[in-house]
Amino acid sequence: MKLLKVDTLNEAREKLLAAVPQNLMKCERKALLQSLGCVLAEDLQSEENIPGFRKSTVDGYAVRASDTQGVTDSIPVFLDVIEEVAMGVAPKESVKAGQAVYVPTGGMIPEGADAMAMVEYCEKFDERSIAVYEPVSAGRNIITAGEDIKAGQVFLPRGCKLSPREIGVLASAGIHQPLVFKPWRVTVISTGDELVDAQAIPASGQVRDINTYSLSAAASRQGFEVAGMEVLRDDASLIESAVRKAMQTSDLVVMSGGSSQGEKDYTADVMDRLADPGVFTHGIALKPGKPTILGYDEKTKTILAGLPGHPAAALLVFELVIGWLYRKLTGQNEPVAVPARITENVAAAGGKTTCLLVELQRCGDLDGAGNRAVRNDALVRTPSSFQTSAADQKSAALQNDAPCVYRAVPVFGKSGLMTTLTRADGYVLIDMDAEGLTEGQQVSVTLF
Repeated sequence: MKLLKVDTLNEAREKLLAAVPQNLMKCERKALLQSLGCVLAEDLQSEENIPGFRKSTVDGYAVRASDTQGVTDSIPVFLDVIEEVAMGVAPKESVKAGQAVYVPTGGMIPEGADAMAMVEYCEKFDERSIAVYEPVSAGRNIITAGEDIKAGQVFLPRGCKLSPREIGVLASAGIHQPLVFKPWRVTVISTGDELVDAQAIPASGQVRDINTYSLSAAASRQGFEVAGMEVLRDDASLIESAVRKAMQTSDLVVMSGGSSQGEKDYTADVMDRLADPGVFTHGIALKPGKPTILGYDEKTKTILAGLPGHPAAALLVFELVIGWLYRKLTGQNEPVAVPARITENVAAAGGKTTCLLVELQRCGDLDGAGNRAVRNDALVRTPSSFQTSAADQKSAALQNDAPCVYRAVPVFGKSGLMTTLTRADGYVLIDMDAEGLTEGQQVSVTLF
């Protein structure tokens, strides 16, 4: 029997990166709302100051700060109101000593004024004057021109994934058709004589198909376009026909099942027959995920990936290999990682990188309903524009003298179980040369 000659995870990634040309990433311009979830393909540089004028952060009066020095509740300063500025209209008057101009929140500050006195600390003395009861310093309650974005500044970098926050920033800069990477078209093929549709009632020995749905969802979450989904029997001719067809329309063909060394594991043979140069990785020293096959076809420019049949392993490999490749080619940051302390001794798989699923708990939290798990939506996430590099995250995570914020509780489950993923907040990669983790050891947890 032919044995798998495995690569390390890093070797498999580097082989894949070397095989795939950079020009596989095509670009397109999309309307602002349609670009949500897409990845910027260029640095965006502002052509103007944003805001383009000084504006008030409060409702109140534009004044000269020097006019308010020394005032108190009992000794106010009296100023002449020479104008009221309307929203969206430039002031007509310039403020001189002893004068004030009413400006609403967001309104334009007139020339001559260098501070805003809040209306709460002002009182109308008569129709044309006010009393100011609080001193203000220069610049108080004012946003200066270009304080948000300066002309010539790169305000969103290439590789930034556009969330609603970035969409708002693009709108503020007047960019309505950003250049983004065109998402990969993906075909997902699951193989197995035991598989039936998710809506069917399985007969004895059959199971509902999971991977077609979970891997398609994983592809969509990456921003890919799912071009096709198929569930096939373990039949070499059927699989070859489906893969050949998918290669004509897809940038990535993902097959799950049939990637180990059983009698009906056809994936590697099919890849080698259809693709040139074909398979370059047949097995990864990774647990779970050893029976992973990677290949590429120069003619159709198609990435081919054979993933394990076990759903949890397939999803993890998709993230660790395919997700990694896409982020690398598009300049995205790696997922956020947080430092935590492992709650028990964990043995590693000798000679393999071990992907350990963990649940995060805040240090000091009580176990039990309501206090136990710190789910993903409760974790402090780093905004995309301020994400640290993977190296910085790892460095921070390995500072064993850092205070404990989270505990990492291992989530164990037998191979093939799916619910282990739903209980985990992220994963820890244990080096292939390590014997394992020791209770209390600080680890870096990559969040899902």
